[in-house]
Amino acid sequence: MDQGDGGPGRRALLAGAAGLLLPAAAPAGPVLTARRGQTSLVVPMARPVAWRLSATARPARLILELPNLPWRGPDRLPGAGLVAEARREGSGASQSLVLLLAGPVAAPQVRVAGGRLTILLGPGSAAGFARLADGKPLAIAALAQRGPLPLVVLDPGHGGRDPGTIGGHGTHEKRITLAAALELKRQLEAAGRCRVALTRSRDVFIPLGDRVEFARRRQAALFLSMHADSAPGARGASVYTLSETASDGLAAGLAQRENQADRAGGLRLPSVPPEVQRILLSLIRQETRSGSERMARLVVGALEGEVPLLPNTHRRAGFVVLKAPDVPAALVEMGFLSNPQDEAALNRAAHRARVAASLAEAVHGFLGAGQGRAVVAATG
Repeated sequence: MDQGDGGPGRRALLAGAAGLLLPAAAPAGPVLTARRGQTSLVVPMARPVAWRLSATARPARLILELPNLPWRGPDRLPGAGLVAEARREGSGASQSLVLLLAGPVAAPQVRVAGGRLTILLGPGSAAGFARLADGKPLAIAALAQRGPLPLVVLDPGHGGRDPGTIGGHGTHEKRITLAAALELKRQLEAAGRCRVALTRSRDVFIPLGDRVEFARRRQAALFLSMHADSAPGARGASVYTLSETASDGLAAGLAQRENQADRAGGLRLPSVPPEVQRILLSLIRQETRSGSERMARLVVGALEGEVPLLPNTHRRAGFVVLKAPDVPAALVEMGFLSNPQDEAALNRAAHRARVAASLAEAVHGFLGAGQGRAVVAATG
């Protein structure tokens, strides 16, 4: 049932801050086109207006709110690609452009440049779209016009004298994580929507605390830590967010092993009483936790259908690299080197590129949400 633009059925997908300004529409009006599997909506602008993009799941649609936008184009646009029809609804301060979707879409890419707003749509899964339209707002930030591009910090885990897990065929985790991070860096930089930095770009040891501080000093908004660990009987990719209490035994074991990395490298993390640790963890901002959870959902949605997934794909544990109080963070296991199939796949450049493409999609979805100041992706 259609709840209407302001009804309780509205599921915010992308919400611009109320004061976020874009230039207003030029006489030509919005243009909807489709090419090579991608659908784009271009709204020419000429003077400042506030705007917001949101979504509903039933029916599947995107709603671009353009209050007080001078409208010179037709009230309806013919469908193109993933959009069955676009129509203008309301007027004045409650004016919107509603995109009726022909099928599920992935997280929209939004660009603001050259006096126009461009929304790019690509195909997505029904489950992924439902997660994007789950009622949790994701804000768009026109960072390219209002400041430097957000920073993505990729943190290839282990390195140097700490090889990480060693697979049955001798694969070192530190080599896989670095190769995957470099591929993800390449893809992100090619898209031009963020800056990218690596905590290590060669085979050196970096203490866990230094990895976190690397992101915090650069005012990162997200820390995504990727690993290729070992666990008896486990196979498939998974994603983890911070919790004082592990969601299951596997998550607890992985966190304990990764948190020993400093000792393996000759350093020991400072220890504090459990009471102090609980107090410190309780001070982590809710906004940071929310951003971490949101990123994890985006990662799962992007990986789904592309690579094998571990059951209960999103899990929680107390990884040291996820404990920055002001940096939303998630840790990705690309697979398990203890599993022969995962080890073989992770040794293939094509498979790593597929994983990187999914992670880039998730990062772009997070960036489009405007959560935080930057994005950090860590590979462990």
